[in-house]
Amino acid sequence: MAELATDLTPELLYLLAGDPLEFAEAIAGLRSVDLAELLRDVRPEAAAVVLCALPFDVALAVFNEPELENRHAILSHIDDATAAALIDAMSPDQQADLFRTLSEADRARYLKQLDQPTRERLKLLLRYPAETAGGLMTTEFVTVPANWTVEQALHHIHNVGEAKETVYAVYVHDPQDRRLVHVESLRELVVADKQMRVADVGEPRPPITVGPLTDREEVARIIAKYDLLAVPVVNASGQVMGIVTVDDVIDALTSELTEDVQKFGGMEALDAPYTEIGLGTMIRKRAGWLCALFISEMFTASAMSHFEHEIAQAVVLALFIPLIISSGGNSGSQATSLIIRAMALREVTLRDWWRVALRELPSGLALGAILGLIGVVRILSWQALGWYDYGVHHVRVAATVGTALVGVVTFGSLTGSMLPFLLRRLGFDPASASAPFVATLVDVTGIVIYFTIAALMLRGTLL
Repeated sequence: MAELATDLTPELLYLLAGDPLEFAEAIAGLRSVDLAELLRDVRPEAAAVVLCALPFDVALAVFNEPELENRHAILSHIDDATAAALIDAMSPDQQADLFRTLSEADRARYLKQLDQPTRERLKLLLRYPAETAGGLMTTEFVTVPANWTVEQALHHIHNVGEAKETVYAVYVHDPQDRRLVHVESLRELVVADKQMRVADVGEPRPPITVGPLTDREEVARIIAKYDLLAVPVVNASGQVMGIVTVDDVIDALTSELTEDVQKFGGMEALDAPYTEIGLGTMIRKRAGWLCALFISEMFTASAMSHFEHEIAQAVVLALFIPLIISSGGNSGSQATSLIIRAMALREVTLRDWWRVALRELPSGLALGAILGLIGVVRILSWQALGWYDYGVHHVRVAATVGTALVGVVTFGSLTGSMLPFLLRRLGFDPASASAPFVATLVDVTGIVIYFTIAALMLRGTLL
């Protein structure tokens, strides 16, 4: 039955909600994340009916899943009492994510129905942007004083652990000022001597922490570097405010990657799943970049009009314009992709721009030489085989195209690699150096480089 259940369509789940016995049988074996994915693809009112038909603990587990991206819409079709009970029982980080998607009126309405500790906790989490450690953290963690024994700590975990989202580690604080002094894994605590002080368990090393405004990419890098399941978020006094768990980081990075891919494609990042974006919003998100790129391409037309005389005298040069400018754009896009990725992984920093330039210059020359050689061979071969007549000066035409390719590809590589550094230095997201933007930029300069070289090499012959 579990295998059949995973194949149920969302519409079938909605229909089965009218019969409790059939519905219970249909969802048997489904995990909460599977149900969340199913409900994400149905109308919010239908998902609300299904959610309310579930036992409360199952409904809570489903509603707590990040995969249920339309929670705010589903909530509007659930009565206030049930909605408040679900929100109150959610994990703090998911509560904050939900409240960020609510309108001001809905946020105020639901806040009134929550108890005081939950309201204060939400206000703390909502104080920080969603892309920071403070916006990602959960306030459910286990902390004990440094002067407790292992036995006391384990007894405390036994009493409070069920109410915590995770107990990957225990955070040991100074009994006086509650400053974090030590972090130890649950495994270390379980196997330690019961009469030891918790401060003496494990290796005596400084705890790895992040601040509440630390960017989520940096949080992910720290978790990956030190192989952590969670990292504590501390305030200026060193007191633990919350923890960011590895699963929350994965969800955040998935969102970050999606945003970067959309930006890199030459559009504004979508703030909802593709199927939920309205036509008007989709047009607005894409039109701005397309208009900017179109206007930029006008400079290409202007550049070509500047060389109208050369084109009229040597029409054969026009045949290779797409070849020249596309090669420069492609090399620029490659370089941009490499540098943006290297920046994200902290392989390069702003101070490394000159090292990157010194690498891209010979790379661009070599790549341009390879493409230039192919272009020369192509022109000479077509002439020799009689497939096209490039005229009596076909050797010079081939040399012009080959040399131009070296220049354009080298310029494209340098430009594409330096643009992310420039954007980062100006405070913009390097992902904004999208492939279409780089290609458009190199198109204009490619025309100038191509016809400048042609004017020098073909003077006295075709020009």
